[in-house]
Amino acid sequence: MGEIDWWCTWIIIIIIPFTITIILIFLINIYLQKENSKLAKTKHNKLPPGRRGWPLIGDSFNWYNSVASSHPPTFVEQQVKRFGKIFSCSLFGKWAVVSADPSFNRFVMQNEGKLFKSSYPKSFRDLVGKNGVITVQGEQQRKLHGIASNMMRLEKLKFHFLEDIQRVMAKTLNSFQHNQLILLQDVCRKVAINLMVNQLLGVTSESEINEMANLFSHFVDGCLSLPINLPGCPYHIAMKAREKIIKKINRTIKMYREEGSMEVSMSNGVLARLLEEESLPDEAVADFIINLLFAGNETTAKTMLFAIYFLTHSPQALKQLLDEQESLKSCTSGDDDEEMLTWQDYKAMSFTQCVIDETLRLGGIAIWLMREAKEDVKYQDYVIPKGCFVVPFLSAVHLDEKVYNGALDFNPWRWMEPENQEKRNWRNSPFYAPFGGGARFCPGAELARLQIAFFLRYFVTTYRWTQMKEDRMSFFPSARLVNGFQIRLMRRHVEDEE
Repeated sequence: MGEIDWWCTWIIIIIIPFTITIILIFLINIYLQKENSKLAKTKHNKLPPGRRGWPLIGDSFNWYNSVASSHPPTFVEQQVKRFGKIFSCSLFGKWAVVSADPSFNRFVMQNEGKLFKSSYPKSFRDLVGKNGVITVQGEQQRKLHGIASNMMRLEKLKFHFLEDIQRVMAKTLNSFQHNQLILLQDVCRKVAINLMVNQLLGVTSESEINEMANLFSHFVDGCLSLPINLPGCPYHIAMKAREKIIKKINRTIKMYREEGSMEVSMSNGVLARLLEEESLPDEAVADFIINLLFAGNETTAKTMLFAIYFLTHSPQALKQLLDEQESLKSCTSGDDDEEMLTWQDYKAMSFTQCVIDETLRLGGIAIWLMREAKEDVKYQDYVIPKGCFVVPFLSAVHLDEKVYNGALDFNPWRWMEPENQEKRNWRNSPFYAPFGGGARFCPGAELARLQIAFFLRYFVTTYRWTQMKEDRMSFFPSARLVNGFQIRLMRRHVEDEE
């Protein structure tokens, strides 16, 4: 009798649910095949060549395995060899057109809002907010993007950001002891959030900066997670972090409105100028600021980190960067170490800019974009049907040997070569788009480059370092070094005195 009970329990707990699951997968797969067939076989539609992949899940696992590796275009490159630079596959339960073709990628970015619209997972949309410049569509997107671009104009970088960036770098990067062991990934995150909350909110308190850095770490981890709002899940933790960040922003807004003096206005950075110059409801202001915090923190922190990672393995590039920065230091007026560099000094950092460009090419944060066709789109001999995912894979172009000789090598000198000057135009080049393009071109691109340049300056002129543990890049769920890049710092002036 006991044996019969055991078999009944086995059937109820294991076999019946398993059988039901298999049947559901089979039925869903039939449905998806029919839907995909409608897209692929309609006489008016001719999708690029491709494959279906596994039932239901398509090529999603292969895709995630690729983007989580140190070479994100692996899957794309495999499909390009079989089907060409524009191909189709099944991703995330939908038919998708993926592109490693620079001209088509630019076509998609330039037709944002006309033929294509941005498409993001639910978790990402929830976290950046319904009024976020990253996710909104149409006229509201154009308005918010225009506001962000106005806030980051070159003249405002010169007068509102240049000295603040140098003060933050000096304060943050001069605090480490000789022979101290650090995880550079954590340091870069703190530096970036310090810069952003200082410039956007006017916050300078060490405790508040540390708290914001911790909150944003949780926020970022939840952006591409499953939207399961249960305690302990990344999405739930991220949404709680968002609530706390929004409260801090709203508290700053309230303080500004209550005090409202010119002194308070100047100390509150971009937020104060936003409240003074634009007519947005407070809810939209909070979402706008959290979008800038997120975008600025991710791009800046990870590019700082990857630049030092690449320089560590390229002593010649590190020496040339250090020589350039020390020559600028000797040209500043006076003997004070805190003497501020000017905009002209920044523009003279030619090799530093090459290092930044090469870091963005090899380890750019925006490795691929997700768009959706708003209508049937004809391109060359193909028709991309309405509702189809379109994925410009920017990293596949950046790492293409046919576009860049020695594409997988860190070679900042390539940007000094005449044949690469046209490619280097990161605002318009189809071959180099680390900040996206079209209507969603990153409005803070120049600010990010300014921050990264001064980080490199302060870090390499203050410290030598030794890598303590092997590391590698990964780009999922966000760009990172898997071991945090553990290094031992040695202060240069201490070694010089010895």
